[in-house]
Amino acid sequence: MILIDTSVLSLAYRRRIKTSPEPPLVQTFRRLVEEDRPIAIPGIVLQELLSGVRTPSEFERLQELMEGFPLLIATHEHHVGAAKIANACRREGIASSTVDCLIASMAVAVKSQLFTGDDDFERMAPLSIRACAPAGPRKTRNQNRASATRSAITRRA
Repeated sequence: MILIDTSVLSLAYRRRIKTSPEPPLVQTFRRLVEEDRPIAIPGIVLQELLSGVRTPSEFERLQELMEGFPLLIATHEHHVGAAKIANACRREGIASSTVDCLIASMAVAVKSQLFTGDDDFERMAPLSIRACAPAGPRKTRNQNRASATRSAITRRA
């Protein structure tokens, strides 16, 4: 699957003068659509895109165009991953927005490519992959309680 970032969609659906050539990012996006490649849009990208329009008619037009793409909704896991990415970026002195961290986390979690024109993701990519790497099996709350109880009993004996 290929997740599409706001930077690409904004460029693709921006009104431009008919005589100006289509930017390479837009050409690639159109080719992906025409080839029926597996594309999805993160929910937060849809929100960003629709938040940037000026008129209600433009909003409705863009909303209708976006309905043709599957929407990937963020889960609890995606938000936790985004926080890990943000913390890793901050430790390394890399500027990152909350939204970009969420998009990166979603891309890593669903093992997809991210099609973007935003250079920030290149700096974030290695940290995103490391930050979202599985840490091994997690204990459930009951397993943690049982382990703590066994420890407490063992210390008393």
